[in-house]
This record gives sequence, C-alpha cells and structure tokens, in this order.
Amino acid sequence: CPAVLALEISSVAMPPPADIVKVAIEWPGAFPKLMEIDQKKPLSSIIKEVCDGWSLANHDQFALQHADSSNFYITEKNRNEIKNGAILRLTTSPAQNAQQLHERIQSSSMDAKLEALKDLANYSRDVTFAQEFINLDGISLLTQMVESGTERYQKLQKIMKPCFGDMLSFTLTAFVELMDHGIVSWDTFSVAFIKKIASYVNKFASDISILQRSLAILESMVLNSHDLYQKVAQEITIGQLIPHLQGTDQEIQTYTIAVINALFLKAPDDKRQEMANILAQKQLRSIILTVIVPTNFFNLVSTQAQRDIIFELRRIAFDAESEPNNSSGSIEKRKSMYTRDYKKLGFINHVNPAMDFTQTPPGMLALDNMLYFAKHHQDAYIRIVLENSSREDKHECPFGRSSIELTKMLCEILKVGELPSETCNDFHPMFFTHDRSFEEFFCICIQLLNKTWKEMRATSEDFNKARKRVMQVVKEQIMRALTTKPSSLDQFKSKLQNLSYTEILKIRQSERMNQEDFQSRPILELKEKIQPEILELIKQQRLNRLVEGTCFRKLNSRRRQDKFWYCRLSPNHKVLHYGDLEESPQGEVPHDSLQDKLPVADIKAVVTGKDCPHMKEKGALKQNKEVLELAFSILYDSSGQLNFIAPDKHEYCVWTDGLNALLGKDMLSDLTRNDLDTLLSMEIKLRLLDLENIQIPDAPPPIPKEPSNYDFVYDCN
Repeated sequence: CPAVLALEISSVAMPPPADIVKVAIEWPGAFPKLMEIDQKKPLSSIIKEVCDGWSLANHDQFALQHADSSNFYITEKNRNEIKNGAILRLTTSPAQNAQQLHERIQSSSMDAKLEALKDLANYSRDVTFAQEFINLDGISLLTQMVESGTERYQKLQKIMKPCFGDMLSFTLTAFVELMDHGIVSWDTFSVAFIKKIASYVNKFASDISILQRSLAILESMVLNSHDLYQKVAQEITIGQLIPHLQGTDQEIQTYTIAVINALFLKAPDDKRQEMANILAQKQLRSIILTVIVPTNFFNLVSTQAQRDIIFELRRIAFDAESEPNNSSGSIEKRKSMYTRDYKKLGFINHVNPAMDFTQTPPGMLALDNMLYFAKHHQDAYIRIVLENSSREDKHECPFGRSSIELTKMLCEILKVGELPSETCNDFHPMFFTHDRSFEEFFCICIQLLNKTWKEMRATSEDFNKARKRVMQVVKEQIMRALTTKPSSLDQFKSKLQNLSYTEILKIRQSERMNQEDFQSRPILELKEKIQPEILELIKQQRLNRLVEGTCFRKLNSRRRQDKFWYCRLSPNHKVLHYGDLEESPQGEVPHDSLQDKLPVADIKAVVTGKDCPHMKEKGALKQNKEVLELAFSILYDSSGQLNFIAPDKHEYCVWTDGLNALLGKDMLSDLTRNDLDTLLSMEIKLRLLDLENIQIPDAPPPIPKEPSNYDFVYDCN
C-alpha cells in the first residue's frame, strides 16, 4: 500500500521522538491515514481525532486494534507496544463487539451461528475483549450451548456433519481461550458440562480439533479444582485415554499424557497406586516407547503398612523362627530381638524403623524398593544384609540407611517428584522394557553401592562423611552409564561393570592430567594469546545463528494449542525482525514475512530469569523452574520489552550470548565456557603436535653466549 510505503520511508529518513509513534490507520472503504501518535495523550483523545478525520460520530463506540493476525485491541496498558511503522485498524469498541457477538452466536441460522462462533474463537484470545464478553455472562452461554446445543442439532448432525464439527470446535476453542485468561474460576461448571466434555474424548476421536480442546479443558479442570478432579475422574479413565496415545498426532499424544499426569498428581494415595499399576503394564509401556513421548511415570507411593513391610524385610533376611509363646517376658524378649535385627538391617531408629522414612523424598518409595529387592533378588539381599551385619571392622555398609540415600539420589537423577517437563528431551528407553523398571533400577544400583563401598573401604563410624564420598562416586558411575543411553536394564548393568571405583579413579586421573598438561606457564601464555581469536570465532557463530533465526513458543500457565513466533537478526546485524506464525516453520522464515522490527541501537539491556517482565507477571510460569531458566527479555526505549522463552537450554545460551555480543558485552553462558575450553584445547593440541613426547620447560631456555669469532660465517658475495 502506498501509504504504508511512505510511512516506512519517512520513519527511516528521520527517527521520531521517543513519545511519538508513526503509524498507518485503516478504516473499511477509506484510504489509510498516516498519523503520528503522541503516547502522552489519552487514548480516547487519539481515537476521537481519528474518528473526526473520517467524520465518524460517537467516538466512544470505537477502538484501535492491530491490523495483523492477532487483532488485539490497543489499551492504555499495552499502547507502549505500538511500533513505528505499525498498521492499526479503527474498529468497534470491545464492549460493542462483545455485545454483537453475544447476540450473533444465538442466531437461528446455522451459517450465521457458525461464522459468529468462528469470530468469537478469534477475538477471545484478546484479554480486553474476553473481559467484556465474560461480563455479559458469555461463559455460561457457551457452556449451555455445549450442554444442550449439541442435542439440539443432533438430528442435523448426519446431514451437516462438517458444519456441526466446526461449530463445536469453534465453541470449545472460544471457551478455552476465554478461560485461559484466568478471569473466571473453574469451580463454577456443572456435572452436565463435564460429562459432555468427557464424552467428546471418546465420541470425537477422529476430529483432532475437538479432541485436542476437550483434553485441554479436562486437564485444566483437574489441575485447578479438587471438586472438578473428583467429577472428571468419575467420567474418564486411563483405559479411555490410552487409545489416543496410539494415534499419529503428536499434539494429541502430548495432551493425553498431560491429562494422565494431571489425574495422577491429584489422585488420593489408594487411587494413585491403582493408576500406577495400569501405567506399569507392558502394553502401555510399549505404546509410550513406540510413540516416544518422554514423561515421568515414577511418582509411585505405597499403600502397604510400613510396619508390615519392615517386618517382612526382617523375616526374609534372618528367617525368624516361629514367635515365642505369649508367656511372661516374651514381649520384652521379642522387642529385644526385633531391635537387634533392625540394627543389623541398617536402620537409624532401631525401635521404630518406620521413622526413618518420614523424609520426602524418598519417603515410602525407599521402603517399596527395599521390599522389592528382598523379594525378587532374595539371594543378593540376604548376602548384602548378612555380610554387612556380621562385620566387626567398622566397614559395614548399613543397608537401610544406604537404601534411603540411594533412592533419594535416584529421584534427583530422574527428576522424580518434579512436574512433567514441557521442553526436556532427555529420554531413557530402558525404563519401558520391564514391568517394574524403577525397582529393578534400584536393585542394580544398591548392589553397585555395596560393591563401591567395599572398594573404597568406607566405614560406618562417621556414616555422613562416608555416605557423601561413596555417593559421589556411585552417582558418577550411574550418570556415566546413563549417558550412553542403554536400551535395556541388562545393558545398563553391563555398563556399570566396566565402571568400577578403580576405573573411575583412572578416568578422573586422566581428565586431571589432561588439565595439568595445560597448566604450565608457556601453555598458559599461549592460551592467553589465542583466546581472543577463539572468542571472536564463537561470537561470529552466535551472530550467524541469530541471523538464521529461531522459532519460539508462546507459553502460558496451562498447556494449550501451540502458538509460535519467529525472531531473526538482519544480515547487517542492525535490526531484529520478528512476528507471529500460524504453525512451526520448516526452515528459515524470510525477513519480509516478519511484520515487526526492532533496531539493535534501541536495545537498552538484556535480562534473564526472574528479572524478566513476563516472569514477574505470570505467577504459574514464575514458579516453573524450568521455564524460568529459559526466559530472557530485551528491554528497549522507556518501557518497551520483547519477551522470550527459549525452546531449550542450547538456544537460550545462543541467544543471550548473541544479544550480549551485539551490545558489546561479554558472553557468559555455560555454552560459551564449554565451547571456549573445547576450541582452546583443540587449537593448543594442534599447535603442539610437533612437540609430542617433548617435555615443555616451565621457563624459556637461556640465550647462549656470543661466539668468540664469526669465522664460520660464509659470505656469499
């Protein structure tokens, strides 16, 4: 459009003052206006000025909105987001638009109703419109349409199936978008509405959009209300959800896993154990292993009485004879025998060992692991207990305390007890190859711990110090074995056999020697000399990656359909181009398709983590440690901001490094440190190839004395 082109040229020719924004404003049937908006003036005055220019009365019934795909209304709160060169649209006010749509979605015409619901689904993404529509009791209207409207058109469904499916899809989309703003409580919905949504999970399995939104609604209900959890749990079962994991749509698989996790997290202990048994079935493990949807299924709790489990551990270990008759002194005698045996089992509290399991994590999970080991690996269990309880040289490894500490460490390694990750790609296939994979994992590791304890000749006199030293080695052994991604538990066990304490010492010594080789003064001087070249190389790589660009997700407090935006640096490193996308792109996105731009010269600072504005605003995101670690923001002008949540840690480091490099600041990420160490080491090794097996002196050799004469010099002339 010529007006927009003129606006672009004028904005490039002369930068406007900080409070003045140059924009184009559209109105249907009229030529766009070029206008300078003074951000100090009230928004109502600006709208009146625009209306007067087109001779429109009742300016209070109009509003400005972005003319891009978002169609978001401009308010006093978000007006600072207007950029130079932006295209705005004069439109009806949010209140009037909400009133019109409220009436249109109740139309008796199917076509008019469908079009209105489509518009509602689009406008509901805007919190300004959402507030006005909700004020008209719009949420109740949508729920009534879901509860009764579907029956109303049930007879038409066969002959108008596409129309019916689209209508329901837009209704559910609008509902999800409106609820996502957190304005209305989830506790207000009826059992009839819940039943309808639950029925869609089975009824519309072939309609991806309806199924996706129904799963999203069920997850939010379960997570946000205990009462709703109970109602949802009555309507939907794990068995009904499992078929959706077998489909080909990755988003449906993700949403299904989300609902399963939500039901699992909110379930009472007895129900949770029942669910855990279902999740542990071989059929489901095979499905998960096939579709490769990483998640955490190990948050198991035991429902058996602690006392019975502890007694069973004692019975298996010591093969207790029949209990003495209940005669005089038998109770005291029995207590004394139990106390002695509990001490041999390695518990801290010999009188009441159940007190050892009060700390969570690991809580009852440690006791469950011990019982599983005792029952399914009885010979190994008895050998470890008797071997350590009969030693008199203080080198025994207390089974009870060690099992508790080991279970706690395994929880940390596998992130058991943490909320399911949105972005983590770490996946261990071996956990889906056995009915009781976590317990088997513990059984392998407890035998490793006992073996390493003996190899290190640790003592139980100061258990805390010994525990710390041994656990560090055991953790290193487990982590090194897991890094190889073993495909089965047997393969994991085989990897551990090659990682004895002696081998760990050799690996550590080798790594230390490699480091020491590079600590001599000449090498350090060489490092110092070539480090700037390496840093410049890393800087160029980071900037090249920013030029390629990255697709970012728009995350919020609840899982929902993915929304994407793309950001990339111009080849001359002077402008950041960014804009919203309908779907995740395949390859790079051209600069000219990204609507917004931010000059690098306008960037004031780059902040990360909890200092980011979008982490301060959204409580749920702020509490999500993983999202917090991937968040960064660009601050520009007086209050402008561009907020990011990186797809993973690598992209986070690349972008924060690249932005700091653009601002002339140091690149401080872990990735830069690792790249610098790796490239420095490689460069130094390459330069020292000709000096192999030659001892490098700490000081340069002395300069020899001058010769007594120069008769040996041959004059070529």
